[in-house]
Amino acid sequence: MKRHLISAADLTRDDALLVLDTAEELARATEGSMKKLPTLRGRTVVNLFFEDSTRTRISFEAAAKRLSADVINFSAKGSSVSKGESLKDTALTLEAMGADGVVIRHGASGAPHRLANWVKGSVVNAGDGTHEHPTQALLDAFTMRRRLGDLEGRKVTIVGDILHSRVARSNVLLLNTLGAEVTVVAPPTLLPVAVDTWPAQVSYDLDAVLPKSDVVMMLRVQHERMNASYFPTVREYSRRYGLDTDRMARLADHAIVMHPGPMNRGVEIAAEVADSVRSTIVEQVANGVSARMAVLYLLLGGSEPAIGKEVSL
Repeated sequence: MKRHLISAADLTRDDALLVLDTAEELARATEGSMKKLPTLRGRTVVNLFFEDSTRTRISFEAAAKRLSADVINFSAKGSSVSKGESLKDTALTLEAMGADGVVIRHGASGAPHRLANWVKGSVVNAGDGTHEHPTQALLDAFTMRRRLGDLEGRKVTIVGDILHSRVARSNVLLLNTLGAEVTVVAPPTLLPVAVDTWPAQVSYDLDAVLPKSDVVMMLRVQHERMNASYFPTVREYSRRYGLDTDRMARLADHAIVMHPGPMNRGVEIAAEVADSVRSTIVEQVANGVSARMAVLYLLLGGSEPAIGKEVSL
């Protein structure tokens, strides 16, 4: 693996499988009696969050602590950043603290890439603007693999606000690397201009795609990133692109429903669907800790092997 994880495109197929296999080992280890492993003892991980995200920050914090790393949580609100300190100055401060790994979430696309040029430690992108969120794609792939087995040839449908979704971008790249066939479904106004260059098919008709899908991933409509009207009404959007019980009934028996959270219940997904046995939404949260443990372990070069066998970089 490379020293940083900025994009899902940074991962080769072998890299991705190594992360998923390591996550499986770590999940089995911590599901048992060993809640904490000594693997990253003496390492320092800094969570550098310029955007609010309770779920992702806590997930990374739990992952680092289960590996016995020291964790520093740095929130941009109420810090020197809110007083005008630049990203570079913040990076130099982290460097002086001796951070071995920096997990960054930032509202500007490309911020983790810039940070990687300024620090000696490893940088993990926890979401940058509308660009990418590679560890979310890894935990999603990990969840799919646990439910469905090998992802080669699996048909994955990603539905909703593709335009503003860093989760969609990272998932399309990673799933393509792992051999899955991805279709993105959205109204034309919620698709990026360059979507035809993505390794995915495009559809505007959710009902036509559902029966042949192994996985349906619903995305939140990101109103906070919208500066214009992208669809007539929320009700109209939900009618055409929401996953309700009628639509869920058209899925194959083995098919699963995913959502990266947080959900707009009643908009892109009905409450009954979110809480159904097909739904992996709660599993995704738990699996996120295992996937992020694997990423931190592999990037920060643990002093001891992962449980079971030596895991090499």
